[in-house]
Amino acid sequence: MTKHLACYGIAGLLLFTSSSLAFAQDSGADIYKAKCQMCHGADGSGNTPAGKSLKATPLNSGDAVKAADADLIAVTKNGRNKMPAFSGKLTDAQIADVIAFVRTLQKK
Repeated sequence: MTKHLACYGIAGLLLFTSSSLAFAQDSGADIYKAKCQMCHGADGSGNTPAGKSLKATPLNSGDAVKAADADLIAVTKNGRNKMPAFSGKLTDAQIADVIAFVRTLQKK
């Protein structure tokens, strides 16, 4: 019986560890696709039905390109206008990864 409990404990620990690692390895691109793309679009233009309806800021607009990373992080954390806040939904590291990915969209 204790042998079975030890096996279940080890299996549970491995499952927990692997799922935590998978979550921690989400890239900024993956998070953007899951949380932002539906409004801001794959290219950041905001040219999606939801983006048009909500008047999503194009991430390649002059203001967004000129904005400091800290400003974009604050908007992502706290929300703005109809954009929801992601504080508590994404970690600071995940938000920073998303902003880094947004910067790659702005260069295209």
